[in-house]
Amino acid sequence: MWKDFFYFTKTERQGIIVLVVLILGVLLLPNLFPLFNRPKEVDTLKQEIFQKEYNEFIASLEEVESHKKSKNPTSRPSVRKEITPFAFDPNTADSMTFLSLGLPAWMAKNILNYRRRQGIFRHPEDFRKIYGLKEEQYQTLLPYIRIAEKLRSKDTVRLLTIQNIRKDTVFKYQPGTVISLNQADTTELKKIPGIGSSIARMIVNYRKKLGAFYRIEQLQEIHLKVEKLRPWFSIAPDEIRRINLNKASVERMMHHPYINYYQARVIVEHRKKKGRLKSLKQLSLYEEFTSADLERIEPYICYD
Repeated sequence: MWKDFFYFTKTERQGIIVLVVLILGVLLLPNLFPLFNRPKEVDTLKQEIFQKEYNEFIASLEEVESHKKSKNPTSRPSVRKEITPFAFDPNTADSMTFLSLGLPAWMAKNILNYRRRQGIFRHPEDFRKIYGLKEEQYQTLLPYIRIAEKLRSKDTVRLLTIQNIRKDTVFKYQPGTVISLNQADTTELKKIPGIGSSIARMIVNYRKKLGAFYRIEQLQEIHLKVEKLRPWFSIAPDEIRRINLNKASVERMMHHPYINYYQARVIVEHRKKKGRLKSLKQLSLYEEFTSADLERIEPYICYD
């Protein structure tokens, strides 16, 4: 019978179904995915369109950047000012006068700095010493430089120099003067021979951290020569600001140069576990404190 030729087992039927599906997939694949069969002309066209759009994008960025530069005056190329000479006295002219001459602002500042450091221009030729002044600019301005006769004499120059020195010199104390190391401000400290602005600030800043000095030798801790400074200073014991070990926080104690973080933690933990501190002997039991540490902090602590 014909059924004998067209009878298939279950496994054979599944295989036939899979085979039919694969054949249909191969036949329909070009229609389902036309991108695989598109001609080369389409790819070329797509590439040209992409390149055109990319070029337009780059051009727009350049246009925006140029627009920003046109709005930002600092980005514009510097325009060299022309020298417009007229008669002027370099010893009395102000910055606006130098700008009106066509000199840049930084050169006007150099001229004013020269006057502050060197005093005055005694001769027109001295104007050549200005830093940054080109020979061409100097030769253009030279015929227009006018220096007052009264400023040319050596006596006047010497007098102005002495006046500037006296103006810039700080008055110093005479030997035998004694001031309070814990009360003097930077102005008074600078009156001690050998102490300038930087050393005076060092002393005041370290004094604030300590809570005042309790002896002159502590100045060695900021690398100062004690023996030279000893005759000028006095110290009163009641000037020291003390830290209450039974109330101060870890942060407060750490702020002091003689107490570190671990030592401050030990003090706080001791208060929590064993109660109030009454003497430094209680801290000597902890390895965080040496005898030298306890000796240093003793003048700066209290218990009430």
